[in-house]
Amino acid sequence: MLSNPRIFYGVYSVTPYSRTTGEPYSTAKVVGEAAVALSGETNKLFGGASKFPYAIEDGPINSDISLKLKEYPDFLFELFLGKKPTTAAVDAAGAVTAITNVKGVSVVAATGIASATVKAASKTDLKFTKYIVKATDATHVDVYAMSDIDFARGTDKAFENDALKITAAPLAIAQGVPTEIPGFGLELTGGAGIIALVAGDTAVFEVKPPSTSSMSVRIGGAADLYPEFGLILMAQQRSNGEMCEMDIFRAKGIGLPISFAEKAYSEAEIKVQAFYDAAKSGVFDLRWIQTS
Repeated sequence: MLSNPRIFYGVYSVTPYSRTTGEPYSTAKVVGEAAVALSGETNKLFGGASKFPYAIEDGPINSDISLKLKEYPDFLFELFLGKKPTTAAVDAAGAVTAITNVKGVSVVAATGIASATVKAASKTDLKFTKYIVKATDATHVDVYAMSDIDFARGTDKAFENDALKITAAPLAIAQGVPTEIPGFGLELTGGAGIIALVAGDTAVFEVKPPSTSSMSVRIGGAADLYPEFGLILMAQQRSNGEMCEMDIFRAKGIGLPISFAEKAYSEAEIKVQAFYDAAKSGVFDLRWIQTS
């Protein structure tokens, strides 16, 4: 009597791990595909009038891995874009990045704006986006926002015009005095010197409202590294208890496509290469079990 056929079904998880310590980076379970394509080649000897080869020997085997992930854990950025993200847990207060000059040097200065900060009493009005402060004359600024995606948070706001201005009238910047950006939970505090802005100069800052978690990462640094890693691929457990695990000893990939499509969840299709591990004399282990 023949045994029941060995069947692989579905995909359960993708778990990369450090080749240095063996520790997992984390795991991804919202997975569309984890495919290992082992495609071999042959070297053929032809000669004379024969239409068929006289000899065939083994050629190289390409070991390509295709991952389709429908979530974006931190390890994707670290392994495939070369930078480990900075993460934060609960932030009940909200946060503002340091305001920095973009055009000119007069906006962020001792004679301009010393800081952009959260107005603690209005932190529920903080709205997630990037802001531009533009000097309109020596003592006034307009403020612009890059997106209105979060404008309904707290006090409901709207753009003032198509230039994405959020201030109905220019705000006065006074020496050492905080000036509120109405309805946005923010204050701009003037510098210690006599205010002397240059019309047209600009500065930028970013805002996070109170949050349960957040992440940021800057990609593209010259010193960014793309590490080798190990990779555990798990097939879905079948209803009869069968399980299958593939442990790829050495893997490497560069590049992480990120797509935003209309009314669709983002999916990252990642290309990875598996290669030979001399210490283990192989490329991967495959384990299958039929539990009792």
